[in-house]
Amino acid sequence: MKRVLKILFVFTFVSILSLQGIWDNLAEASEGEEPTIRIGVVPSEESLTVGGIDDFAIKDKATGEVLLTGSNNEVQVELAGSSVVKTNYRLQVAFSTSNAYIADWLQRAESLGYPTYIEEYNNGWRLLIGEFPADASFSVRTAFKNEIISKGLGASDAYWRIITTVEGESTIKVSDGETAKTTTNSIQVISNDLVTINGKKYRGIVEVGFNSSGSLAGINELPIEEYLYGVVPRELPPVPYGELEAQKSQAIAARTYALSNMGKRGKDGYDLLPTTSDQVYGGYEAEHPISNGAVDGTRGIVATYEGKLITAVFNSTSGGFSANNEDVWSSDPVPYLRGVPDAQRGKAFEHVPSLEVFKNHSNSKSLRAAKEGDFEADWSKYHRWNFEWTAEEISNVLSTSYNTEVGKVHEINVTERSSSGRVLEIEFVTENGTFYEYKDRIRTTLKYINANGNQASLLSTLFHIEPVINNQTKEVVGFKVYGGGWGHGVGLSQTGAVGMAEKGATFEEILKHYYQGIDLEDRY
Repeated sequence: MKRVLKILFVFTFVSILSLQGIWDNLAEASEGEEPTIRIGVVPSEESLTVGGIDDFAIKDKATGEVLLTGSNNEVQVELAGSSVVKTNYRLQVAFSTSNAYIADWLQRAESLGYPTYIEEYNNGWRLLIGEFPADASFSVRTAFKNEIISKGLGASDAYWRIITTVEGESTIKVSDGETAKTTTNSIQVISNDLVTINGKKYRGIVEVGFNSSGSLAGINELPIEEYLYGVVPRELPPVPYGELEAQKSQAIAARTYALSNMGKRGKDGYDLLPTTSDQVYGGYEAEHPISNGAVDGTRGIVATYEGKLITAVFNSTSGGFSANNEDVWSSDPVPYLRGVPDAQRGKAFEHVPSLEVFKNHSNSKSLRAAKEGDFEADWSKYHRWNFEWTAEEISNVLSTSYNTEVGKVHEINVTERSSSGRVLEIEFVTENGTFYEYKDRIRTTLKYINANGNQASLLSTLFHIEPVINNQTKEVVGFKVYGGGWGHGVGLSQTGAVGMAEKGATFEEILKHYYQGIDLEDRY
């Protein structure tokens, strides 16, 4: 079977920690000047629309030729030529840095006739197997996954991904209904006013080019300070959370994150995504005078540790005590990413929330009523939360997570905690075996069931869990969890920043509390 080799660069917060020096070097090359940044606002499409709210010109980026002009409208951009776009499910089974392991796995998989696919990732390779059309049923894919597991080519944590590839020669077709032009180069939309992609307004310029899979990427290129205008209000909404010092701390964290990750997704033609995979970016329509003022008031200021840009990760709500980075991700301890309590409680670890603190909280939010998508607007609800599974629900949740029928769940035991109170290791003792999970993966394994009836990742690993006992039969009839916070808990707590600002803290005090031992510097 033919082996397809496709090189893609996709990173997480964990990989950022290990590659910090690379991004520092990229960012520091432009020190003294405000850099521009490229955001993949439409990372992969076969067609999209671009234009402007005033006069604009669409140019061939390589030649400078004007292909089309317009005013206050959009034109169609399509993937054209002899290329064929294929979208398939592929099963990701492993990640490895061992050439010997990869070679052995490929030999075994291909000797059995399976199509294989590998991606470069974080100085290693992701291994994928199989190829199913995008409309393949869940049952068909589950049967294949079980087959791969039975043959020793994957494990229960294997998961499906949709992979889009383009084969053949590709061109970009631009048309306004009357005139159509094609080019093999990227195109740019130039205007003295705002530009648009799929109807959304952006500062700077718009570019459409090819990403690493060969499909189209819609890119917004603009000065980094103008980019932050669209980030800060999406990460920390200024209404109703308009404390200026908190907004400034968010602006500096977001600026530092952006600068330290320039080039992160360079293989796809841009630096960052506009989502929580990097930072949420809403373009011009997200802007607000308060957050714009916070960006302007901190222009060029970044957070550093020993002269290097920090990994400025942040989260919604710490739950009362933030996390050490190594307690959440598989990475070495980072000196400035240390767990800290609420600012007014000092630094003693006795302030780590206990089970009694969680159980006795008068405003603990039941996750049973929580709908998807409302966390940002209602952040204060999740300082304390709880959830109770029935015996049937917890069995279904764990069976789904481990891709096997676990049967009755007898015990759930926290076997190790971090100094910040977060769960490092959890044990599920079931009718059909004992299962373990670790660190932040616990959140995606121990899902709760929201108001829509869907399973959603647990809000944080800062929790305590107890069996629910029938008083008459003394049987375990479910489990109840008491927790605090939302997110990974590492670095800046956004809601904590608001609370500190309300009590008079400056942005410098806020940042130096959540990022221990850092300095603030002017980079441009």
